[in-house]
Amino acid sequence: MKVSARAAGVLIGVAALLATFQYGYAASEATPATSKIGVVSIRTVFNTSKRHAQYRSQVLQAQSRAKAQLDDLSKDIEAEEAGLKALKDGTPDYLKQLQAILKKRADLDSQREYLKQQRSLEDKNWMEALYQETLKIVQAVAKEKGLTLVFERTEPEFPVSSEELMMTFSTHKVLYAEGCVDLTQEVANRLDAAGSQTQK
Repeated sequence: MKVSARAAGVLIGVAALLATFQYGYAASEATPATSKIGVVSIRTVFNTSKRHAQYRSQVLQAQSRAKAQLDDLSKDIEAEEAGLKALKDGTPDYLKQLQAILKKRADLDSQREYLKQQRSLEDKNWMEALYQETLKIVQAVAKEKGLTLVFERTEPEFPVSSEELMMTFSTHKVLYAEGCVDLTQEVANRLDAAGSQTQK
């Protein structure tokens, strides 16, 4: 009888333990742990940003105006070069006209190079400032959501050249991020909102 009582006690204990384990397992299944890792695609943020689109639009307009002015200068030079053919080689008038044309051609080339470098520098400054602001927004959003890590996750665009493929291999680090918190859209929205407040 004592043996039966002990056996019954052990069975009850095992049953209670199994029930506790199953309950804990079921509870963990019902409430999965919240991910503390976030991802954001900076390229998508920039591509969908209204501020960046506005900047690009302004750049294209400025480039169009500059190209029109340079085209007008180029046509003037071509007209003067055509007129040069009517002058006799080696005469004072010919040499004077040639000197003026060469000077204008050099000025035109210089202006083209200046505009090219100016555009490159302005683009660099814009992208640096936009990137730094984006990083601050990512940090703020991550803190609000209680995230401990945020990875940059931009999917490569195929097809690519051999050089670009090697760059993709070295920079595309997050290959899978299921369950991570995607901050991309919220960051893009806040970036545009911050731009709207700056313009007021």
